[in-house]
Amino acid sequence: MNAVVQMFDNAPRSLVEERAIRPPIIGKIRPGIKVLTRNAQGNPAAVKLYNEMVAAGDSYETIGKVIETKLNLRNALIPRNVPHFTCRRSDFSNPDTADEILRLYGEDRGDGLKLHRFPVMFAFDDWLRNVPNQMAAYTTTGRQYFSEYGRDGKRYCKTYAPVERDERAKRVRRSFGGRLVIQRQDDDIPDGICDPHVCPQYQERKCNLSANFVFAIPDVKGLGLIELPTNSIYVLQKAYSAMQTVSLARGRLTGTRFWLSKKEFDITRIDDNGQPVRQKQMLTVLDADIDLGALLDAGDEPQPALEAASRAVALIEAGGNVEVLSQAMTEAGSGTVAQMQGETVGAGSSGIDGVGEPEEGESLEDKRHRMSDLLNRLGLSQPDRQQDFRRFAHLKLGRGWAERPADVDQMNARLTAALDDRAALDDEIMQAKTYV
Repeated sequence: MNAVVQMFDNAPRSLVEERAIRPPIIGKIRPGIKVLTRNAQGNPAAVKLYNEMVAAGDSYETIGKVIETKLNLRNALIPRNVPHFTCRRSDFSNPDTADEILRLYGEDRGDGLKLHRFPVMFAFDDWLRNVPNQMAAYTTTGRQYFSEYGRDGKRYCKTYAPVERDERAKRVRRSFGGRLVIQRQDDDIPDGICDPHVCPQYQERKCNLSANFVFAIPDVKGLGLIELPTNSIYVLQKAYSAMQTVSLARGRLTGTRFWLSKKEFDITRIDDNGQPVRQKQMLTVLDADIDLGALLDAGDEPQPALEAASRAVALIEAGGNVEVLSQAMTEAGSGTVAQMQGETVGAGSSGIDGVGEPEEGESLEDKRHRMSDLLNRLGLSQPDRQQDFRRFAHLKLGRGWAERPADVDQMNARLTAALDDRAALDDEIMQAKTYV
């Protein structure tokens, strides 16, 4: 183990080690399906070909290309949201992996064996490495524009530099180490800032949020991780809230058995006439097997050791043995037995205005999620400060406070006041340490 970590701490020794280490991806689970467009449904040959290829387990990308090529149709398939995830053999480097996932976690709810809910374990304690995301615009040849944050905290629009030509060789100049990424600066985006309100690609629906959950599935063997894409900001906000809550309670994300499922929500969108319209939509939901109240009320009790999860992370990054990796990921998540409710809140319920005020009909879980957001803003969700906060809360409100809605409201009110005076709260937390 130490040898593996030491290897990645040293200076690069090869061209491969110069580049950022990324865990290998062995497959993809999709949040929905693709169906024929209304125009394509009127073509009997397209319907026949679609049904045959779906039954054969071909990927939707392959199905779309074949139908469009053979029948001379454009954009033959469109996405459709469904109450289950799509786990197909064609989306995995080892097709048997898809069968194993369905065997372990598939359910037959009257429409055949489908993946409705399944456990996942994340390999990193940084939520952004577990759910990388960006704004991106794609063309038929690949990614054209994409967003990246600069050191100044601003979001910039990036693209690839034009290919240079070698006048002596009369050909394009070869690029070493991949295509050169540059900041976009043109008539549409002269300052290079990624601002969807003025971006023509975003307004034309060509540029959208692009994100992927990256995880391992317990008891499923494979040398790498699995992806699940999403382009919903609601899904991303709720997943961020859930991860921050777990990070607050446990001090890290690795070692926690999360669950991914589909749930129907009422979503508000703006129609072409500028009017708000509410519609129901199935969204991916992330929840976790932890007793949040007990962990927040832990006081001086030490956090459980998560050595198995740490071992799994190192093995994934180093390309370790597949059997040991699977065992480590399973061991890391086997210690949690209590289940937390799956309701998570997005940015709409954690804004600055009134963030500490209890809402009518607000559940205890909603209050806790709001508290998690406040702690994150105040820097108290960092690992080196989480234990200090637990001691302060235990001294201020007593054991079991996280299970009492009135005490959670009182804590939220104190944290909200600290947004304007952090020094006073820091002093109270430091004073609480002297009593422990």
